[in-house]
Amino acid sequence: MERTTAALPLSARVRPFLEVNVRCAASHLTAAEILVLPRRRQKGNPEMFHVIRPEGAAHLNRPHVIVHRMKLYSDEVTVVDGIPVTTPERTWLDMAEMLTVDELVVMGDSCVRVPRPELEGRDMPLCSIGDLQRMINRHKGKRGLRKAKEAIELIRVGSDSPQETLLRLAVARAGLPEPELNVPVISEDGMRHHEPDLSYRKYRIGIEYEGEHHGEEGQIVRDIDRSERYAALGWTEVRISKRHMFNDAKPAVAKIRAALIQAGWRRGD
Repeated sequence: MERTTAALPLSARVRPFLEVNVRCAASHLTAAEILVLPRRRQKGNPEMFHVIRPEGAAHLNRPHVIVHRMKLYSDEVTVVDGIPVTTPERTWLDMAEMLTVDELVVMGDSCVRVPRPELEGRDMPLCSIGDLQRMINRHKGKRGLRKAKEAIELIRVGSDSPQETLLRLAVARAGLPEPELNVPVISEDGMRHHEPDLSYRKYRIGIEYEGEHHGEEGQIVRDIDRSERYAALGWTEVRISKRHMFNDAKPAVAKIRAALIQAGWRRGD
């Protein structure tokens, strides 16, 4: 049986709409999906593709294509699966038109995080914070620029998931100290131990965000082992799950605040 169009990879589905003009590139939500960046789901017809048509390029009028007519420099285009796509940093800036500040920070954190080669097959970030700033500086007057400027001040290297980023932002908004991200615990004998998702070394507190996979039997065993290591090292473990993230993550913040106070933190420290 022939594969239906919907079953094809996104890059293959969008390719015909880009081949009509060599100066066009997949952009916005389409680029974010191809680059596997965290994003809001597209409303309406999922088969609508976003394409940038540079100023001065030939007219593009095709069904299923949302055309964005704007400046596009050659170093803002990369090639993925044989098709031109806006680079991660340019995609991030374009998405400022559509995302909230928090969502833009989530995407930015994903762009600049250092990947784990054993899991992802690469050891370099998609881009740097400097690359994101370069996009802001280059595209003065662009829609969403105010949000991009606000978001870049909040982007950090080290977050491994959208939920970790949202938890960090909630903690900061609540006036708690900013935690470190995925920094290994070093015991007094110099031994390197596990890396909490978020941590306060000064107060010996590690915060772990537990996704859906933490209900699996093997993961439960690993989580118990991790908790025992925390106790042996004299650290406090704070476990956060999806249920703590409702209501602007207030339940999560309350747990973290209680652990900090118990460890001797006082507001203003």
